Amino acid sequence: MVRLGERICGRESFTAKALGLLPAYNTYRKTYALLQESQGWSREELAAHQAKALSRLLDHAYENVPYYRRVFQEQSLVPEDIQTPEDLVLLPFLTRADLQTNLPDLKAQNYPESAFEYVTTGGSTGIPVGFYYERGVSRAREWAFMKTQWDRVGYRFTDRCAVLRGYIVGSAKEGVYWKKTLCGRWLLMSSHHMAEETLPAYIDRIKRFKPRFIQGYPSTAVILARYMREHGIEPFPTVKAVLCGSENLYPWQRDLLTEAFGCRVFSWYGNSEQTVLAGECEESCHYHIFPEYGIVELIGRDGQPVQGPGAMGEVVATNLTNFVCPLIRYRTMDLATAGRGPCTCGRSYPILERVEGRVQDFIVTGKGELLSGIAMNIDTDAFDNVKQFQFYQEKVGEVILNVVRKPAFSKQDAEYLYREVSRSCGDDVLITIRYVDNIPLTARGKYRYFVQDLPIHFSEREGGIVEHASPDLLA
Repeated sequence: MVRLGERICGRESFTAKALGLLPAYNTYRKTYALLQESQGWSREELAAHQAKALSRLLDHAYENVPYYRRVFQEQSLVPEDIQTPEDLVLLPFLTRADLQTNLPDLKAQNYPESAFEYVTTGGSTGIPVGFYYERGVSRAREWAFMKTQWDRVGYRFTDRCAVLRGYIVGSAKEGVYWKKTLCGRWLLMSSHHMAEETLPAYIDRIKRFKPRFIQGYPSTAVILARYMREHGIEPFPTVKAVLCGSENLYPWQRDLLTEAFGCRVFSWYGNSEQTVLAGECEESCHYHIFPEYGIVELIGRDGQPVQGPGAMGEVVATNLTNFVCPLIRYRTMDLATAGRGPCTCGRSYPILERVEGRVQDFIVTGKGELLSGIAMNIDTDAFDNVKQFQFYQEKVGEVILNVVRKPAFSKQDAEYLYREVSRSCGDDVLITIRYVDNIPLTARGKYRYFVQDLPIHFSEREGGIVEHASPDLLA
């Protein structure tokens, strides 16, 4: 979207004038203007804004959303009982199962049916869910927040951007795997056709397109980066930053992308439900949570808020802007670690030191502990002759490493790989290497490094981690 007051080529462009006629653009302009001001607010000013927004949301939910009227009554509460974000502990969590079961009652009754846009998640956590955006509003508001994040690394609406996400573009028959959009400024590139024989064409097209940014899923961008590193291809001279989102960014991926593209790698964290949004700071790799977007709690395994920087908890979030389908204290099934403030950039936003990933992206050790992929050393030359890999678990303390071998993969490679992975996972995890022909993308074009078939519950109140028997889905 065009920056408020921004001029293109010295004067307001036809595109900007056209966008100004759209109702959605007015939402974008208003939100973007607020964020330009609020990111300079003090902690007290942000807290006051958030408390006011929360009060408005709770009053609305109580009056117009049947599900929340019922919740308040069951808890013997009224909205006035919750004065600050800390008081939200008086309300129960909203789980994905709750969302599935109660979706009709989560629709606000004071909106016309035409205001509801039905959206679904991809089910990467094992529980696909549906919910509602406000048509013509939610996506425009999201754009304003995303643009504000990308401003930190110099993104402008007029910049060219190569996009490596979950798109299916072109065909092998035509040999064209991309298309332009946004008046030719974005080059959408297919993630479903990236292979050894087609990647030279991708690289050539990016060079000719001369993008200033590459936006993508980390796993998709890594495919291109590995090819460039292995074939000694120099970074694209025009690219100033890589914008990574919609997947967890592992340290080894960040290092590889930085090396291959020769620029800053910028990551953000959010979800399709639009309950939480946080983006990296331009002065560090820590994530600034947008307090204007929602309220974020980190909940420990005891169900209580975690205490102090460095503590890991499940992200429980309350969106402050979606009134057609409010999600209050929504359990995201994501884990993150609290950061320490204030930040050197001067913003008073809350900080996440890092995003650990989905609960389903963790490995369960023999002792029942959770092992994050962030802690594993995957950036090792043991994977040099591995084309693709994926960790798969269906039994506590046992992990299958699915491997697609390169032609040069040898017995020595197998032994070295086993030693390195076993060392990363520790003594409480038994590793079995299994060779497969390919590892498919998800329906949304994502590449999953961890497939967890155990019913993991981060909270001890849910009974901890329970082993169960299931068929080998990947055999």
